[in-house]
Amino acid sequence: MDLVLVSTPIGYLGSGRGGGVELTLASLVRGLLERGHRLTLVAGQGSAPPVVDQDLRLESVVGVDQPSWQHLERQAAVVIPPDGLLPRLWQRALALGHEADAVLNFGYDWLPLWLTPQVPQALFHLVSMGSVSTVMDEQIAALACWDQRRLAFHTQAQASDFSLPAPPRVVGNGFDLSAYQFQSGADGPLGWAGRVAPEKGLEDAAAVAAALGEPLWVWGMREDEAYAKRVEAGVPPGTIHWRGFLPTDALQKELGCCRALINTPKWNEAYGNVVVEAMACGVPVVAYNRGGPGELVQHGLTGLLVPPDDVDALRQATVRAASLERLACRRWVETHASQDVFAERVEAWIRAGLETEDGSIS
Repeated sequence: MDLVLVSTPIGYLGSGRGGGVELTLASLVRGLLERGHRLTLVAGQGSAPPVVDQDLRLESVVGVDQPSWQHLERQAAVVIPPDGLLPRLWQRALALGHEADAVLNFGYDWLPLWLTPQVPQALFHLVSMGSVSTVMDEQIAALACWDQRRLAFHTQAQASDFSLPAPPRVVGNGFDLSAYQFQSGADGPLGWAGRVAPEKGLEDAAAVAAALGEPLWVWGMREDEAYAKRVEAGVPPGTIHWRGFLPTDALQKELGCCRALINTPKWNEAYGNVVVEAMACGVPVVAYNRGGPGELVQHGLTGLLVPPDDVDALRQATVRAASLERLACRRWVETHASQDVFAERVEAWIRAGLETEDGSIS
């Protein structure tokens, strides 16, 4: 197929501002190329292509970054900045889409969802977050009633946030496992990874590390600096070791040394990339049983799940995590979350949505 892929309008690819969407997009690009598809990637200026390939073309677009729905009030209105990157991405994508089989959207935004029934191009949306906005919930529900085949989700837990007339298409996520080295050692520090922002719950992981008298290595962009300082001030000096936002190769080398990854979402995570990245290195995960991580962690096999926001249960599970077999973590990822498996699922979703039959569910 000839496919147009539209990146997130929140920063350029490689900036880290797009969070897990950047990793998802890079993995899918490589996986689809390996399956013989021709891709055009539309992204903000400054973006780097995930791979150099004759069947991948990068189209750079200039514009002002779109604010993330994640950081707006639930009842907030749709706002597009002057000279916004979001409409400029879609002007270019729709122009390219005339010659393509389908256009695949990775941004969590109202505009491309609204456009879908209005234009002749076949637009598909890999929804990257759970419910955070009333107007987004309404638009996703409306599109699902028009043709739910145009929507896919990362997990059942994420899809359950939305009003859908039919069972959701769940495609999971995928990773280039050649980029993650299995490490058998289990005597390293505790780890935590993600955007450093309140919805990620770093303070709970820090409290567990402090209670156990162990260091906590933290990877990720310090998106909310005031929050990061509050978390650090709430535990003994030296508890938190800030490791920064690292490229995958550097991250997996450090992450693989951990004896356990602590995952503490305060909201319904759509998936949980860092959970799978840790397991790909052989690191068991101790997580709140909330959102995507609750589906990814196989309790008692690849990690341990505890009730959401129960810090004492989190501490006890972190102690027990050392007894888990690290090789089981890697094997689960190879079976369920490889780049190849992910690309195959996405390809099947798009092909089904392009069938000529009437796709309306309502």
